[in-house]
Amino acid sequence: MITEEKLADNFNTIIEEMHPRVWELLRHCYVKVITPCLMRSCIAPVSYIGIYCPQEIFASIVTEKNLLREVAKYLGLAEVVCLNATKLLRDPLSRVKKDYPHLWLELIWMTTQEQ
Repeated sequence: MITEEKLADNFNTIIEEMHPRVWELLRHCYVKVITPCLMRSCIAPVSYIGIYCPQEIFASIVTEKNLLREVAKYLGLAEVVCLNATKLLRDPLSRVKKDYPHLWLELIWMTTQEQ
């Protein structure tokens, strides 16, 4: 079985090689395959791509969502969800820092890089 990390790498590789214009945006984002599990069991898990974007390019990424969905579906993923990483980090109610410290650090690093 292919791992979530490998799926995210495959997604990035396809975009980079087949859609270089979109890759110029996506390379500034954090791409993660997410498999939600409800009630502690994943009988038929449905994975999707989560794209965490800096606020400066969020709207541009959202306009490419149909293309990103096509690539995700090619890889067997259900959907693409775009998240504004800048807003997520600034949200005082966000639990990302506490619940997912590694993700929080990745998002901090990503949002502080120059576009």
